Amino acid sequence: MERVVLVTGASRGIGAATARLAAARGWSVAVNYTANEAAANQVVDDVRAAGRRAVAIQADVSDEAQVVRLFEQVDAQLGRVTDLVNNAGVVDLASRVDEMSGQRLQRMFGINVIGSFLCAREAIRRMSTRHGGPGGAIVNVSSAAARLGSPAQYVDYAAAKGAIDAFTLGLAKEVAAEGIRVNAVRPGLIETDIHASGGIPDRVKQLTPQVPMQRAGTADEVAQAIVWLLSPEASYTTMSLVEVSGGR
Repeated sequence: MERVVLVTGASRGIGAATARLAAARGWSVAVNYTANEAAANQVVDDVRAAGRRAVAIQADVSDEAQVVRLFEQVDAQLGRVTDLVNNAGVVDLASRVDEMSGQRLQRMFGINVIGSFLCAREAIRRMSTRHGGPGGAIVNVSSAAARLGSPAQYVDYAAAKGAIDAFTLGLAKEVAAEGIRVNAVRPGLIETDIHASGGIPDRVKQLTPQVPMQRAGTADEVAQAIVWLLSPEASYTTMSLVEVSGGR
């Protein structure tokens, strides 16, 4: 059976690295993106160069109708999803909680939490043996921020990732008997452009001394953990929160 993985937010960073590595390990890949079509198409080209099928599909995962359409397009263009990586996520500018707007919070939880729920729902409807599917795997991308809290910067982001941890644990138990494994990775300080989008482009340099390994991680290092969790090598692993944080 061909393995088809949908990676949300796959035009850059951890998502793009995961899409490329999954292709190298034998998956066909649906590359979801929100705005950067050119970057998503480059990832598709890389996947195809690895000998696998790929398609780029635009969708805002916080919008239920767009998520439904996203999965329908994957069905039509690649076949039924067998694996899901809930990677799409956002940060905002560094801020204290007493300075955060309701609009910011709606966006933060809409993309980081509700989007993961909606994508998991659609994946389960295709993967679960309860629905006639073959089983599969879901990997949620959480963050070490769920443990650290990110005070005076991104408490809302940390709280959203804390919700992802609880979601992972509960969903793993819910669908374990239906052939679906659910795990999460919790990246620490990783060199991606998400820091610049949060208004602190030199954040990696600032925080590296706090990391016991004394360096930031790479998107490829996180992708290695994600693809292992998707793979048959992790066949008895579910409900796990895997730290990829250099000891921080």
